[in-house]
Amino acid sequence: MKWLKVVLLILILSISTSLGCKEEGSMNTEIPSLCQVYKDYFLIGAAVNPQTIIFYDELLKKHFNSVTPENQMKWELIHPMAQTYRFAPADSIVDFALENNIKVRGHTLVWHQQTPEWVFRDDNGKNVDKNTLLKRLEEHIKNVVGHYKGKVYAWDVVNEAISDNPSEFLRDALWYKIGGEEVIEKAFIWAHEADPNALLFYNDYNLEDPVKRDKAYQLVKRLKDKGIPIHGVGIQAHWLLNWPTPKMLEDAIKKFASLGVQVQITEFDISIYTDRNENANFSKNPPEDRIEKQAQAYKEAFEVLRRNKDYVTGVTFWGVADDITWLDSWPVRGRKDYPLLFDMNHNPKKAFWEVVNF
Repeated sequence: MKWLKVVLLILILSISTSLGCKEEGSMNTEIPSLCQVYKDYFLIGAAVNPQTIIFYDELLKKHFNSVTPENQMKWELIHPMAQTYRFAPADSIVDFALENNIKVRGHTLVWHQQTPEWVFRDDNGKNVDKNTLLKRLEEHIKNVVGHYKGKVYAWDVVNEAISDNPSEFLRDALWYKIGGEEVIEKAFIWAHEADPNALLFYNDYNLEDPVKRDKAYQLVKRLKDKGIPIHGVGIQAHWLLNWPTPKMLEDAIKKFASLGVQVQITEFDISIYTDRNENANFSKNPPEDRIEKQAQAYKEAFEVLRRNKDYVTGVTFWGVADDITWLDSWPVRGRKDYPLLFDMNHNPKKAFWEVVNF
């Protein structure tokens, strides 16, 4: 029976190596696995939905060892009415990840957008008081985080709370108008109570900008000083072709790391445009010079990330390939963008090769 044991062992090994971040040689042998290249640096993730986990099945299994649900864990989808939770769409993503040895980032528990009106209103349509709001938040967090306990390794607990107005600290949103900074503190506390092993992040965009970076630093520092369980800062990194500079990224990483927290790039993409409102529309193929500039921008960013691997624990792209991207038609209606490492046909772009060849 020894031969049978050997056969079984070979089968087990072949199955285990096919899960998650596939070893080079499992698909398109000439194309290295992105997450295998970075296995000694940080996790490589992608934002997905229940449709794209099917559409990008092979790309995800080969190149990514982390996924983030794009919208399926946001309040309006997972908890649309006071007594109604809809876990199925997010469950499909989590199940896919677990089946393929892929980690899951939860996104997000507190955000000023995609939160139903009922969260903030009483029966008369007026704003609820602070205690009512906090009670609803606690119930939501403990149910959602509790549902995924042990399955989601990290949560974006609070998303985009810092104001873009230099003279304002917290965003002018109902969460903070009603509950103030206590909303943020309690969210982290309750998320930790619901799953003590999950890593908890504050997540925001434009944290490379020194003004907003420093405000986020102050927020995280205050939380740390109060003993609030916060483990990391998520730098979204929705970049333009010429912004920010590598130095701005590195300064931000080191600033947050000085607080003793992890740093992750949570929503990475580099637009092919130099301005959010640029009127050009490269509907068929982007110009070669922009592809080159994008590749250089990705190269320089990953040089910074590798250099700071002691602090950076994950890099998540906000999508998988250029055929499906949230930047299409935003903010310019009808405009096509090409912000990721894989092209319209799911082939590696020049940016991919700049990222893996170092």
